[in-house]
Amino acid sequence: MLVTGFDIIFFWVARMVMATTYFVGRRADGSYEPRFAELKDRVPFKTVYINAIVRDAEGQKMSKSKGNTLDPLDLIDGIELEDLVRKSTASLLIPQVREKVEKRIRKEYPDGINAVGTDALRFTFAALATHGRTINFDLKRCEGYKNFCNKLWNAARFVLMNLSEGSGPGTRDPGPGEGQEIAESIDSELGKIEAGIQAIEERAVEAGLSPGPGSRVPGPGSSAERWILTELSRATAEYHAQIAAYRFDLAAQALYDFVWNEYCDWFLELAKPALQGDDEAARASTQHTLLVVLEAVLRLLHPIIPFITEEIWQQVAPRLGKSGATIATQALPQACDFASDEVAAADIDWLKSVLSGLRRIRSEMNINPSKLVPLILEGGDARDRERHARFAAAIAFLARVEPAAMRWLGTGEVAPASATAIVGELKLLIPLLGLIDVDAEIKRLAKEIARLEGEIKKCEGKLGNASFVANAPAAVVEQEKQRIAEFSLTVNGLREQAAKLGG
Repeated sequence: MLVTGFDIIFFWVARMVMATTYFVGRRADGSYEPRFAELKDRVPFKTVYINAIVRDAEGQKMSKSKGNTLDPLDLIDGIELEDLVRKSTASLLIPQVREKVEKRIRKEYPDGINAVGTDALRFTFAALATHGRTINFDLKRCEGYKNFCNKLWNAARFVLMNLSEGSGPGTRDPGPGEGQEIAESIDSELGKIEAGIQAIEERAVEAGLSPGPGSRVPGPGSSAERWILTELSRATAEYHAQIAAYRFDLAAQALYDFVWNEYCDWFLELAKPALQGDDEAARASTQHTLLVVLEAVLRLLHPIIPFITEEIWQQVAPRLGKSGATIATQALPQACDFASDEVAAADIDWLKSVLSGLRRIRSEMNINPSKLVPLILEGGDARDRERHARFAAAIAFLARVEPAAMRWLGTGEVAPASATAIVGELKLLIPLLGLIDVDAEIKRLAKEIARLEGEIKKCEGKLGNASFVANAPAAVVEQEKQRIAEFSLTVNGLREQAAKLGG
């Protein structure tokens, strides 16, 4: 396989092919050795991966003579503004443009360039590796993937700290005399996990599901665990499919979406009730699933972000009984390594919709995040009632609902004035009485509606100006239209909310 750029396909790649197909295995008389007799046997490579050309944020080709190049080391380590100015103007071939280049750099990087790290830069280029001919490099993308690396690190700390006290990555080494104390603490925590595993196995035996020979690993005990393993299987399959198609950008995106949206944003939250509860078996099962998924994700991410994954894996792997000097020698996970459970996936999708609806109401109504709220459920079908019965504790814990005030609307009962979220045929009602100052909320909504209506009029004024429409770039005109659509949608929602309150 050859990796190259499209601009030298003829000048370099084609000539390599022509030269090797002519000279390799060629004898003095012009014939070829038997193993090179066929033309296909003399071709130097079967696959050519063509890199896109990296340009600056404005789409201009990077050139030292233009002063618009960026040194990757400056992105990794960061650089002060004055040093960046000196570096960018030192090699200018036309001294007259020095002032222009310096002015642009001071405008675009007023504080210099903050360090993003090697992993974030690697992830950025992986995510930009499309099949296009050019890439417009934007430093903001690096910042986004730096945030991803931070989120992965913090997720690992959360998982490890919920196994034993102070065992997250980045914790200091034990000082003199502390080793024995920490070892005893870890042994104690491992003993608790072992007891939890034993309890799960005893339950399995009672249910006629005896664990396999030599099995000492807790299976996923909750719907949330089975759901995250299903999502991991899907993400792994997508990752391998995109790698095979040389779509490294889509492979990186598949892992980004899974880690950020599913594992960090949802599973870590869904795991908290079990981790903080009194059920030892549930805690042990959840701890094990947290580790299994994290360790698998680290192996999938390692080719893209090798340094942070190596650091975290060194602390995660021993807790799963995995050995090896480095993560680099571990096999990549396959989709078939993780059991899929579509029923559990559907159940958790329902739970996520319920929690999202309730959280949206709290946000829109400015309800204090720490305040417990009542919840009335209306409508729905038998499946909704069954799911509510199973997930009532999780809803109460994660949505800050008062357990004693969570109930179904009685037959013939008229629902009180409530903020409403809808999940399929199910209505989620949060009664407003006592939660907020209704008059103050109506005034707040009216003020926000007036502000947005003013913004809409400004946009309409611009679009009603024939000169503006004729002379402004198409993208600017389209942006104004989009702003009107977004503002109008928000106003309609606020008016509906005000109507619910009697405003």
